[in-house]
Amino acid sequence: MRLVLFDIDGTLLRSDGAGRRAMESALIDVFGTSGSPDYRYDGKTDCQIVRELMRAHGLADAHIDANLEALFDLYLTRLERELVDRSRNPVACAGVVEVLDALEACRDVTLGLLTGNLKRGAALKLAAVGIAIDRFRVNAFGSDEEHRPFLPAVAQRRARELLGLEVQGDRVVIVGDTPADIDCGRAIGARAVAVATGRYSLSDLAAHAPAALFADLTNTDAVVHAILTV
Repeated sequence: MRLVLFDIDGTLLRSDGAGRRAMESALIDVFGTSGSPDYRYDGKTDCQIVRELMRAHGLADAHIDANLEALFDLYLTRLERELVDRSRNPVACAGVVEVLDALEACRDVTLGLLTGNLKRGAALKLAAVGIAIDRFRVNAFGSDEEHRPFLPAVAQRRARELLGLEVQGDRVVIVGDTPADIDCGRAIGARAVAVATGRYSLSDLAAHAPAALFADLTNTDAVVHAILTV
């Protein structure tokens, strides 16, 4: 069995900034600031984003932790509103649906998510572009662990619990658009297939030595072949 874990933002879809707008609005209401406008959300979990932004503003971890639940409730409410706003344009990245269809047709492949999004946020974003979260059976979310390098082990544990399978690290493939996606699975021996559909260029991603690298996911046969053979 091969476990194929997809990142969401910049890999499966683009949300037209909905996540950042919702998060910044919620941060202002709960903590009084949205933090530095230069801070990059790419490749980080929602919990990590909040902690790093608010620490940089001088807030203590205890204060951040005490307000996380209220913050995320507000964030998810506003994210849902942003995603249904007709002036916005969340879209699935080119080639994504075809790659998912092809992988689902493989008997020895299980699809999953490995994302910094909260579980509810992931479902909202996927629904906004017509991708059912139920397509992904084994998932690791930003609400499971604050730091991305811990998420591949969460996915392994979920595979064991949900499927009754011990999936070794070298049978795990992570598909993502950031250096964090490439690097996060190294501790368990996972391979990474990188795609330059986010904010990182091909050369940026190549510097982190993924097992395979694509400009986008439109060449279904080549992408699927890479995922099945890396």
